[in-house]
Amino acid sequence: MNTHIDKLYPYPFERLDQLFTGVQPPTGSKPISLSIGEPRHTPPGFVLEAFNKALADGAARYPVAKGLSELREACSDWVQRRYAAQICPNTEVLPVNGTREGLFALVQTLVTPGDKPVVLMPNPFYQIYEGATLLAGAEPVYLDTTAATDYLPDLDSVSEETWKRSALFFVCSPGNPTGAVMDETYWQRVLELADRYDFVIAADECYADIYPEKAPVGLLEVCTKIGRTDFKRCIAFHSLSKRSNVPGIRSGFVAGDRDLMKRFLAYRTYHGCAMPFATQIASVAAWNDDAHVAENCKLYGKKFAQVTPILKEVFEVDIPAASFYLWPLIPYDTEEFTRRLYESANVIILPGSYLSRTGPAGDPAAGRLRISLVASVEDCVTAAHAMRDLAIAMR
Repeated sequence: MNTHIDKLYPYPFERLDQLFTGVQPPTGSKPISLSIGEPRHTPPGFVLEAFNKALADGAARYPVAKGLSELREACSDWVQRRYAAQICPNTEVLPVNGTREGLFALVQTLVTPGDKPVVLMPNPFYQIYEGATLLAGAEPVYLDTTAATDYLPDLDSVSEETWKRSALFFVCSPGNPTGAVMDETYWQRVLELADRYDFVIAADECYADIYPEKAPVGLLEVCTKIGRTDFKRCIAFHSLSKRSNVPGIRSGFVAGDRDLMKRFLAYRTYHGCAMPFATQIASVAAWNDDAHVAENCKLYGKKFAQVTPILKEVFEVDIPAASFYLWPLIPYDTEEFTRRLYESANVIILPGSYLSRTGPAGDPAAGRLRISLVASVEDCVTAAHAMRDLAIAMR
């Protein structure tokens, strides 16, 4: 038995199920789930059409881990359009079955057990970072993201000894759950640290195409601007789940340092995680189109514009730089508020502490809620009114 499994923490949604034990929402009420980052917008019809057309052909062949050349080229073309960065479709990009699978697999590829390696990650965080680290036999080190650091990982909190032991640094921009975006100056500082201490930067950028105004800069973009076109020590992760509203087909890609990608491909070949043929064909269609992404952004913008003023009446909350999350600070116990909201209105949100770890400076998610604006505009507004009404009742 792999004893590292015993180190895993309960997943946030397991904790949420436990919180709701014995609670019944109002009879006949419509459930509104804003707890999971699962887009509910209608998937693009042309993507589903491509998927369906390829099903019969794909069922009769084994897919390969490297993926179709058409898919790697579509991903490379998108990186060029989105970030003005040139990546080689043959050596610097690989398909993955969603960023979750790819993030997990990367740690198993890069971490050498027994060397007492450290994997750095933001706090709060996407729990795959931590789980992958623990199962690889490494030590997770949490970098708080708070208002004092503009909700970016506190690089100054890391000791020299910890930097020296670091094998990998997970960064998430736009951030989950804060929606914070790393600017070029911050990216360059992380790159300088990676060079000085010889660790890999794993940039989770799956929310990069969801923003109200300004498109966030990305790792490969910054590398290109400073002439780092070999992308040394850099791997970026992208996904169609949020960008194209197709979380169920499990499609994304990784791109960057060709030496790291070569080793990653070797791992994936043995791991048996090749993307199904039909998914690859549908992904080609999705990455080649940007019009549906612009419409997606407009719809999220409409929700932010209508929901945020309602919540501002009772909470400290602002529209994030990117992503589809709100990260309000509330004056109540977050678990009690979440439980009572479900009980009174059948609305489900997530206590922020379910996404964080408490350290020497306390819990960076204390008093926070994560609200995923993934439901319809009408349902999001209804949920916002329910949250406001409950907050007033709890005063």
